[in-house]
Amino acid sequence: MRVYPIVFETVFRRMDPERAHHLAFAFIKAAPKLGLGGLVHGFCAPDRSLRVHALGQVFPSPFGLAAGFDKNADGIVGLGDIGFGHVEVGTLTAHAQDGNPAPRLFRLVEDRAVINRIGFNNGGSAAAAPRIEQARLVRRRPIIGVNIGKSRVTSVEDAVGDYVTSAGRLAPIADYLAVNVSSPNTPGLRGLQDEALLAPLLSAVREAIGGTPLLVKIAPDLDDEQIDGIVDLVVELGLDGILATNTTTDRSGLRASAPEIERIRA
Repeated sequence: MRVYPIVFETVFRRMDPERAHHLAFAFIKAAPKLGLGGLVHGFCAPDRSLRVHALGQVFPSPFGLAAGFDKNADGIVGLGDIGFGHVEVGTLTAHAQDGNPAPRLFRLVEDRAVINRIGFNNGGSAAAAPRIEQARLVRRRPIIGVNIGKSRVTSVEDAVGDYVTSAGRLAPIADYLAVNVSSPNTPGLRGLQDEALLAPLLSAVREAIGGTPLLVKIAPDLDDEQIDGIVDLVVELGLDGILATNTTTDRSGLRASAPEIERIRA
């Protein structure tokens, strides 16, 4: 019997999407605290044959959790226990922020998708650091990636300093660091993918973090010329890779009706 579809249809589908997220995450966070983490890990641990060598590290499996789920580094160990080989926390910003007003998460059930307008809600990079440090002490932990972004209160002109602040706080305790310049939910953020703005930003972060592996997360809506320029820049600066990709703003090809999409846009 497939349990999750039954639970989704009877419980989660009737619930506000963001509330459902918090409810499910509460169980994941609670398991290690209740002493159930080792038991869960025993059932869900990936087979050793799935290990992947990347970024100078051994990932327990190629299946990881992208940034956006564990925004405040609250559930790293619990997420590892249910089988994720790496957990990328965040996006974390230099200043704590609430994100966009609710409702800000919408289900497209027919497309098995969501439209996300949450907007970097997090308690700030300084508050997350002790939780990441604590998770690093757990023997069975996953690889810990940390995703950083620009604070909403910081102008695009001052973005470099904002990123460097978070990078300095988090790089020493991260297995890798990801610079997010591609979320569609922070005004002006995607403009940082322009090479003239991206080069000084990545250079400054690279200089601030020492040897921590550094990646940049890009949007799926770039054209080929923009992608080529970012790839060339990544090679030139000696970054360790590219995360492809963030969420799209394209709404074509969906099964959801046009009126439903417009209702969500409103």
